[in-house]
Amino acid sequence: MLREAPRSSVGRHGKLRILVVEDDWVLADNLRRALEAADFECDVALDGITGFENARSGAYDLVVLDIMLPAMSGFRVCADIRACGLMMPILMVTAKAGEWDEAESLDTGADDYLTKPVSMVVFLAHVRALIRRSKLFRNASLTVDGVTLDPVRHVCVYRSTEVQLSGREVELLAHLMGAEGSVVDKGDLVVGIWGPDFEGDRNIAEVYVRHLRKKLEPRFGRKIVETVHGLGYRFCIQGTQ
Repeated sequence: MLREAPRSSVGRHGKLRILVVEDDWVLADNLRRALEAADFECDVALDGITGFENARSGAYDLVVLDIMLPAMSGFRVCADIRACGLMMPILMVTAKAGEWDEAESLDTGADDYLTKPVSMVVFLAHVRALIRRSKLFRNASLTVDGVTLDPVRHVCVYRSTEVQLSGREVELLAHLMGAEGSVVDKGDLVVGIWGPDFEGDRNIAEVYVRHLRKKLEPRFGRKIVETVHGLGYRFCIQGTQ
């Protein structure tokens, strides 16, 4: 039976906990069943306000979030979760297709985006990838050429200017910074971040590179990511562009 998330969430069986915020009962139940079959613990909220109230308890390892929700939109829920300082991965699953909705999802703090209808195999693969990434990036900060990336807080800092990033943006920037000025192939970025079985648009790395540039370069007053045509991308170390 579909179970709505309680107001106060406490782990019951030591499993990773996922909150599904979806107003379609049938889809919500299908997502819940798939997650529980994959050994996750899952709660469901059927409107945006309830979803936000439960998410801000901090009890969840991941939030699955629709955009078109009663009471409060998914964009607002996502933004308010991030405003509370909560950095669990957020996966948007929505019927709203198009690059503007994907862009707004990322800008409000989502880590990933899937368009309905989506197969449960693909859905679970994205969930596992986000969980895996969140574990990998609970590490110390990374500093290259005066730019510091804090994967725990999801922030990038340069000369006391701090910019909040989404989880995917953190992961992509970490890959580029880790190469320390060497070119990273676009295909290698896709495989490293989204996994070898990723079946979506292979240009997704370009979308995230654009977001990083838009967020960081005007604030920092310096170039952050350079496109090396025909090869890939590299983190810009001043004096070497």
